[in-house]
Amino acid sequence: MSDRRLFIRSAAGMVTAATAASAVAQQQTPDSTPPRLVRVGVMGLSRGQSLALDLGGLPQVRVDYLCDVDSKRMEAGVKQFQDRHGYAPQAITDFRRILDDKRIDALVCAAPNHWHGPATIMACKAGKHVYVEKPCSHNPLEGEWMIEAAKRFGRCVQMGTQRRSAAGTRDAVAKLHDGVIGNLHAARCYYNNLRGSIGRGKTTDPPAHLDYDLWQGPAVHQPYRSNVVHYNWHWFWHWGGGELANNGVHALDLCRWAMAVDFPKQTVSSGGRYWFDDDQETPDVQSALFEFEGNKQISWHALSCNRHGPGYFCAFFGDEGTLELDSAGTYRIYDRRDKLVEEGTQSSIGQEEHLLNFVQAVRAEDPSLLHQPIEEGHKSTLLCHLGNIAYRTGRTVRTRTSDGHIVDDEEQQRLWRREYDPTWEAAVSMDG
Repeated sequence: MSDRRLFIRSAAGMVTAATAASAVAQQQTPDSTPPRLVRVGVMGLSRGQSLALDLGGLPQVRVDYLCDVDSKRMEAGVKQFQDRHGYAPQAITDFRRILDDKRIDALVCAAPNHWHGPATIMACKAGKHVYVEKPCSHNPLEGEWMIEAAKRFGRCVQMGTQRRSAAGTRDAVAKLHDGVIGNLHAARCYYNNLRGSIGRGKTTDPPAHLDYDLWQGPAVHQPYRSNVVHYNWHWFWHWGGGELANNGVHALDLCRWAMAVDFPKQTVSSGGRYWFDDDQETPDVQSALFEFEGNKQISWHALSCNRHGPGYFCAFFGDEGTLELDSAGTYRIYDRRDKLVEEGTQSSIGQEEHLLNFVQAVRAEDPSLLHQPIEEGHKSTLLCHLGNIAYRTGRTVRTRTSDGHIVDDEEQQRLWRREYDPTWEAAVSMDG
């Protein structure tokens, strides 16, 4: 490695170590007045509990509400938060109380996928900024509505693909954009896990500690089944989007960002439920391939029930070499002869940095500061939707490269949107 490259890498590491402290200091006025307090409410205390704990540690951020439809999980979440940060947010079941509180600046939506779009839209209508977990939507139309809501009401809406804010990942993408391996032609990404069977569920009454009607919310309501809540909803099309929407969106977002592409011209996907015969509807083996204009291609490969993987998260292939990127943001660059020529050393998935970036944008009331604004989040989430539509219909999905809309296939086009429970439809829609 050259002295120049070694110096650049060392300097980047020092910058990363100082990022959180300097970012807050930069917001102070010349008379050292601290930045204004940002108040948030967090909805959904599985993934949301981690977000709440990190938000509570940021300077001049107060978590006023923790919300969950499961009273047991809510009580445990509040206790853990109080133990960590020394105060107890209000424990609530219905997130609309957060929207009704005029003091609140932002909603964090970490509820199941079928809530992501609706809660974001409702929050924007109520004047709140939104940090929404990935994937940003349950279906493509919701993503477009979210973009419209953010623009119409002037809100900051950030999707929680947190690696967009990780220093090592940002460094790797910047190098790719600067041509470190030449013109990019292909990217491949992977996700492997060791999940078990979800078995055969029974239709029963929901447990007393769960508000199941509110859990379903805007989705057309179905009877409670014993193997859906709290996690296995991911594997049913009515609420989730399988492994592709659950974890594929992280890697596909990095591939799309690094490749500097927006909407594909066609998508194919194959796979199936190979490991277990149970209630799961989504595949446990799936590959999806996205072709873009300019001779560029992105592929995603997943095994839900076998953890052995290639050793990296994403790989990028260019005219002059290859860059491998792992899930924590460290990278390796190889020349055309596959000789290792450079390694990154910064390791972080970027969650605290991503939350801090969101808070900074909220304080400034400036969506342009976001590392992952909803417009970009929608493009990456749409790849997941298109891959699943290709899988479910068994056909190539052809799309307009201007907006990603499906062409020449009515069955596929029907999967662009969903039906809603009539009591929620007006609140969550941007139609009309």
